[in-house]
Amino acid sequence: MNDASLDCSPDVTFVVAAFNAADTIRRAIDSALAQEGVSVEVVVVDDRSSDATAAVVAAIEDPRLRLIALERNRGPGGARNAGLAAARGRWIAILDSDDTVLPQRLRRMIDRAEAAEAQIVVDNLDVVSVDGGSLRMFPEAALAELGELTLPAFIESNVIFRSEHNFGYMKPVFERRFLETHGLRFDEALRIGEDYILLASALACGGRCAVEPSAGYAYQIREGSISRVLKIEHIDAMLAADETFLSRYALDPLSQRMQSKRKRGFRQARSFLVLVDQLKKKSLAGALRTALADPFALRHLRMPIAARLRRLTARPKHSAAMTAAAERSPLSKHPHTSKG
Repeated sequence: MNDASLDCSPDVTFVVAAFNAADTIRRAIDSALAQEGVSVEVVVVDDRSSDATAAVVAAIEDPRLRLIALERNRGPGGARNAGLAAARGRWIAILDSDDTVLPQRLRRMIDRAEAAEAQIVVDNLDVVSVDGGSLRMFPEAALAELGELTLPAFIESNVIFRSEHNFGYMKPVFERRFLETHGLRFDEALRIGEDYILLASALACGGRCAVEPSAGYAYQIREGSISRVLKIEHIDAMLAADETFLSRYALDPLSQRMQSKRKRGFRQARSFLVLVDQLKKKSLAGALRTALADPFALRHLRMPIAARLRRLTARPKHSAAMTAAAERSPLSKHPHTSKG
């Protein structure tokens, strides 16, 4: 399996970063290999799992599947970069090791991108809870009207507390040549927010991003995700990554305004998390200082806890099943994180 070669470059390379994913990796791989109307290869990068992930992948006999076993844990960004380096497809699709894709997804997305002469394409997705309930992430009519995802729209949708529809949940498909031409890779220093930075960078480089309104990606919420709880260090890491992003790209005025909103949202989220932490520690003096420095944090504390946590992740409205899942794991699969 690992030494198999294809006679020609496939249409799509699925890059699957896997860490302790023995229970779900087979399902993800099967869904990728089942794509219709396109030729595919699947590159699974085992990020030094301590379970049987590598063995499960190695047991699958399909010449379109390759396994890369890393010698050290590199995190979701590093594992994906290893997959990007090995990819041979014209298009690259990132697939989380516990998610799945529908058979027609890549054919529809590639057709949409080529018709729009775009180098990036995103689509709708279904969010599946731990008990099997699901909901459509975005109204198809809204995505059809959007047509193209621009940098300012993408940044604005990723403002904590303020976003009604967060496009950070979307799983983009990239033209491999475009990524290579602009030297675009995941930031390996980030364990959170690397997906956002890559797509924002691609848009800042002038990439056009077409939007396919139909849902082709099934986004699984599960216990044990590293994205389950948003922490202060996550906010700090994303703020630092945004500063690096701004140092690399000259943004248009509208994107700059959206970036300012995003930064302000992060700071407010940080103040809120600091305030909650100080209250847990019964540090009333520290909580008072935080509230005086950022009154937004105090106002936000008045909200019911479930509503506050849902707003912190900028989710759309949940069905009854999804609400129950959220209450069990209130910050599962934040859009800025990977399940590594």
